[in-house]
Amino acid sequence: MKKYILISIAFLAGFSAKAQTLSVLKRDGYELTFFNQDKTLDTALQTRMINTFFKVYPELATEYNPRTLKEVMITIDTAYKGVAATDNGKVTISSAWMHKHPEDIDVITHEVMHIVQDYGDSVGPGWLTEGIADYARYKFGVNNAAANWSLPAYKSTQNYDNAYRVTARFLLWIEEKVKPGVVRTLDFQLRTHSFTNNSWKQMTGKDLDELWKAYAEKPEV
Repeated sequence: MKKYILISIAFLAGFSAKAQTLSVLKRDGYELTFFNQDKTLDTALQTRMINTFFKVYPELATEYNPRTLKEVMITIDTAYKGVAATDNGKVTISSAWMHKHPEDIDVITHEVMHIVQDYGDSVGPGWLTEGIADYARYKFGVNNAAANWSLPAYKSTQNYDNAYRVTARFLLWIEEKVKPGVVRTLDFQLRTHSFTNNSWKQMTGKDLDELWKAYAEKPEV
């Protein structure tokens, strides 16, 4: 069993019913600051989220970017209106979302992949960044099936730049049918700002539109 160090501090504001808990955990060279603003969030769910981080983040680092940050912060935010967001090593997750979707712990996998990506002022399109993050969730996620999360079947109304799961499935198809290792190369090029629109053809022999046309004709994965 892997060992970790835990420091936990509870913050109480006067007689407020709300409690905020900050935990600092260290395991295998990585440090997670887990800041929970919602005292009603199930403690078992919090533990699963923490364990998900410590499982998938080192795997993502090994696969894509060993130089990624060693210290990460995850905040369960009671005021955040979206699902989740990541900026500068800090992940914000909506507590309302987790209450409604307690099995969706791989939202962490998607978000910490953004930390691993570390594209900065990327020379690549945003749809590709999000597609790679969902591809990583598909490949490394620990609870996708229970969360009812999967890559969507191809539809004629889709396009490669739809981002997220649509793009992720297209990337999976390229990996399986055209050129293994494309996602790792794209990720590296985006991080080093060496990506160009010609990258697709250099890697696969086809440009992006040609790849999508071939995918649309035989989209099975």
